[in-house]
Amino acid sequence: MKLYNSLTKQKETLNPQNNTINIYSCGPTVYNFAHIGNLKAYVFMDQLYRTFEYLGYNVNSVMNITDVGHLTSDADEGDDKMLVASQREKKSPWEIAEFYTKAFMTDIDKMNITHPKHIVPATTVIPEIIEFVQGLLNKGFAYETSKGIYFNITKFDDYGALSGTKIEDKLMGARIDVDEEKKHPADFALWIKAPKNHIMQWESPWGMGYPGWHIECSAIGRKFFGDHIDIHTGGIDHKTVHHENEIAQNDCLNGKKTVDFWMHCEFMNVDNVKMSKSLGNLYTLKDIEEKGFSAMCYRYFIYSTHYAKPANFSFESLKNAQNSLKQLNKLVNDHKNSPETTDMEVLNQIAAFDNEFRKEIADDINMPKALAVCWKMLKAVPKCHQAYEQFVKFNKVLGFVLTEFDANEEIPEEIISLANQRWQAKLNKDFVLADALRNALSEKGFDILDKKDGFDIIKK
Repeated sequence: MKLYNSLTKQKETLNPQNNTINIYSCGPTVYNFAHIGNLKAYVFMDQLYRTFEYLGYNVNSVMNITDVGHLTSDADEGDDKMLVASQREKKSPWEIAEFYTKAFMTDIDKMNITHPKHIVPATTVIPEIIEFVQGLLNKGFAYETSKGIYFNITKFDDYGALSGTKIEDKLMGARIDVDEEKKHPADFALWIKAPKNHIMQWESPWGMGYPGWHIECSAIGRKFFGDHIDIHTGGIDHKTVHHENEIAQNDCLNGKKTVDFWMHCEFMNVDNVKMSKSLGNLYTLKDIEEKGFSAMCYRYFIYSTHYAKPANFSFESLKNAQNSLKQLNKLVNDHKNSPETTDMEVLNQIAAFDNEFRKEIADDINMPKALAVCWKMLKAVPKCHQAYEQFVKFNKVLGFVLTEFDANEEIPEEIISLANQRWQAKLNKDFVLADALRNALSEKGFDILDKKDGFDIIKK
């Protein structure tokens, strides 16, 4: 099993202890709905779980829910995002967290994303966070100011190794109006002393306060995995600040490297532009569903690009993914409804495709190539039920909802007639009529998928 390690910047062989892989994944900050870029990172998390289990490993997984401590700036500036949402919607932070956590879980269920074994809100581990901060203070890696407890980045020699940023660069890039109590402008908050009117605060050895954003992941990881994590995942946006700070906290408290592999999912752009609220190109799963696309269409679209490369979303590309999924649907059902074969050559061919599939997923979770193997098998192998059974096994990794492959309704005669008329018009090169008939079929709820020797009719 070869995986790209963001820390060493190369592919490395995974060697888990006792055939069990401990995976920690950064979860959502539940102050708003997840957008499709966020969901790409959780599909990647799911790919890891499914791949490892397909290859025979045991997976122990943890994901946090950030329901306190994440400020509006990743550099420990601004207000807590939960408080901003609370003021925006005139609800308590607890109500905000409950509402958006449920919305997030609904989205990942629609996407058929495997739930981590442990899903842990930050507010449920305040004692563990305080213990972690106290440990860093006791070891001399943290210090107290009038505003809170801060981590001293100059005490950690490897600070910046993940992002490639040197401490000197952090100093040069610091704001002019830096906190003079900090020993270094880039020192980050472990615990923030709260004003009396602050809505979310807890007792601590340093007075009433609340945790910084970065400490929750370290404390939760330590609670469930101790001092060793095989893989830590997250979006690429976490790499330069959040994960850099996690490494510093973890390794300084544990006295050794805590995480073996850091794996990052790249951004989802929209029409070659980064998603942002200001540009109005930030879409949720609900948004694309309202335009007629299922969560499975979006899942299929995600597989068109390797997780470590930026993906480019457009509704045209999503439509292409939808058509491809329908074609896949048709091929799968053709094999499903075919008898079993006794031809050993065919059975050996299917086994060879399984080996090829394993090779691709074991090479840094290469889902575009793994999906291509599925297509090759379904097209190359003579129609037989064993090919369907093999696809069902592949689908343990792909994660498509198989009920979508069971739609084998009888096509009405009227639709078949229109489709035949369209095909004849196309053969006669009367493309205006062919397009008009395609549109008529679409309005009646059917798509036409052309092939070299004919066409398939697919119900939308």
